[in-house]
Amino acid sequence: MAEDIHIRQSIVVRARPDVLYRLALEPRRRVRWDPNLARADYEGGESTRLSQGVRVRFKFSRRLFGLSFTARYGQLQAPLRGGWESVRHVGPFERLTQSWTFKAMPGGTEVTLGVNGRVRYRWVQKPVERMMHNLVISTLTALQRQVDAPGAQLMEDMGREMSRKQKEEQKAAREAAKAARRRK
Repeated sequence: MAEDIHIRQSIVVRARPDVLYRLALEPRRRVRWDPNLARADYEGGESTRLSQGVRVRFKFSRRLFGLSFTARYGQLQAPLRGGWESVRHVGPFERLTQSWTFKAMPGGTEVTLGVNGRVRYRWVQKPVERMMHNLVISTLTALQRQVDAPGAQLMEDMGREMSRKQKEEQKAAREAAKAARRRK
């Protein structure tokens, strides 16, 4: 008896929807930042582009049992939404789908990732549901890190520079205080 799993999470990311759309749905870009994917390539070869009905070969990472499967893109509406659906069963799933929506808002974009699946065996539903929930959270977090990485590096560098300047100012103040005490 098949059981359905529906997971949906949202996060606000400081980037434009078109940038996030390409990062999340373009397989070659996604495999670079998503820790849950070990491999992702178009089935048609290098010249294939992201479009309705195109097939993609995915391979999950080891912690997701290294499952390989083929999916077909659908519901693509750049840069607002997109997703894919598995062509055949994927491990314990009869069907697995993933959907992304990108809603522009002040200060960034609200990104919603949804995963739906139909589990083939009732006894694996709870552990698989937990695993898929972790997959959604880690994917959204990794996307945010990917986008924020240049900004985070800049902030870290600025923090180091400010810390260095403060130490120099404190050292100069101590030396000035020593010089003032010597004069007395």
